[in-house]
Amino acid sequence: MQNKIIVWAAAGLLLTGCMDMDAPFAPENLNRLTVTAVYPAGFETRSGATVTIENIAGGISYSILTGDDAKATVTLPGGIYRVAVSDRDGLDVFNGNRDRVVVSGQDVSVSLDLVHSRAGMLVIKEIYCGGCPKTPEQGTYQSDQYVIVHNNSDVITYLDGLCMGSVAPYNSNANNAWAAADGTLPDFLPILDAIVRIPGTGTSFPLDPGQDAVIALRGAIDHAATYPLSVNLNKPDYFVLYNPTYFYNQTYHPAPGNLIQQDHYLDVVIKTGQSNAYTLSLNSPAFVLFQAQDVDIRDWVLQPGVVRNTPGSSIQMATIPPEWVIDGVEVFNGSSADNHKRLLPSIDAGYVVLSETFKGHTLMRRTNLEASAQKGYEMLMDSNNSSNDLYESETQSLHE
Repeated sequence: MQNKIIVWAAAGLLLTGCMDMDAPFAPENLNRLTVTAVYPAGFETRSGATVTIENIAGGISYSILTGDDAKATVTLPGGIYRVAVSDRDGLDVFNGNRDRVVVSGQDVSVSLDLVHSRAGMLVIKEIYCGGCPKTPEQGTYQSDQYVIVHNNSDVITYLDGLCMGSVAPYNSNANNAWAAADGTLPDFLPILDAIVRIPGTGTSFPLDPGQDAVIALRGAIDHAATYPLSVNLNKPDYFVLYNPTYFYNQTYHPAPGNLIQQDHYLDVVIKTGQSNAYTLSLNSPAFVLFQAQDVDIRDWVLQPGVVRNTPGSSIQMATIPPEWVIDGVEVFNGSSADNHKRLLPSIDAGYVVLSETFKGHTLMRRTNLEASAQKGYEMLMDSNNSSNDLYESETQSLHE
């Protein structure tokens, strides 16, 4: 049985955006969009998958659940829509999406092939990239970027060898030279500027269930001492990206504070870009955690074909297989209506929006309250879909 939403009817309406209900659309301007979730071979078709339909131009978003036939139908005004399907069964996660579905003048049917992935042990809990005001001084500040990694499992995991990087292009509203003309993404991930990793012998850096690891990507110092709306990144056990050979811009990479341990400095596996400071987009990074499989990452980047020229450019980037990714978060620029996906559905089928920069806003993963109550420690949402799992917070979690 199909579930339906009629956007001009008051009863049964499921909306995550806003609409002027005093001015309903004329029936002749409405068409039905039917979305069918196609599960991978070996998995049973299920009901109850979440279908999200977003008007790209207007930002209005609709949510609906599939019925027993894995279909969902919604009646929409004409427009161009972004459609995503997300489902989870235990640790099995299913996601699919399609950009630029045109609804105009006739009913439309879309079948979305769902990609299977497994919920990870490590997840990105927070990305703080957008900077803050220099209050009480005038101006803005962006030398305090960090990410937090969370152990979302019930066993100790080790951070040794955990790699990370940003996927090209730098901003979500930039032209993606790696994508095909129809928007299809390549079967590899081009990593901007540098691949960095946590050092260790294999068991040097254990992370207990429900615990966090803070990684200062810029400036492991007490930023808040000068700018109170910033954060203190000079704390024991924090990791830091500090390599003055590659990142010699001292504005963004000052010498770490006195509490940072030297064995917590990240390794620079490879530096391909020309920047003198690590490139994490202020408004829309696509950030991934990954682990090399069956090869040392330093050996991997030396293999022929791994480092490639950006199409139409001499700028080089190292590439990695999507299968290596442990977790990834796609961030869209809230100031643009022309955002494009860089991460495959198996990594992140959705996105989280950063509405403004230099406000101290941060991107946080939601807490799974039910799982946390059962485990007795913090468990976070992990559907491999940032539209469901993350949100924009007005204050950094490390702000004191």
